[in-house]
Amino acid sequence: MDNSLIEQGFNLMLFGMGTVFIFLTILIFATAGMSKTILRWFPEKIIEPPTPKKRATAASGASIAPATLKILQAAIDQHRKGK
Repeated sequence: MDNSLIEQGFNLMLFGMGTVFIFLTILIFATAGMSKTILRWFPEKIIEPPTPKKRATAASGASIAPATLKILQAAIDQHRKGK
């Protein structure tokens, strides 16, 4: 009786694993086929990357408002005092 129970368990395991393996194999082929079909009917459009805009470089702090500079300096000073 033990031998029969072990054989049944082994058969059930093989059947279950085989079913999952076959299903996943079919899923892989189906996904690849659908991808090729969609790309054939609706090809991807080539999008040119936007040209980078030249940023104005601030050689001096003249482009930053004085109030902003004061706020930044106060924040830096407060951060350094905290250590």
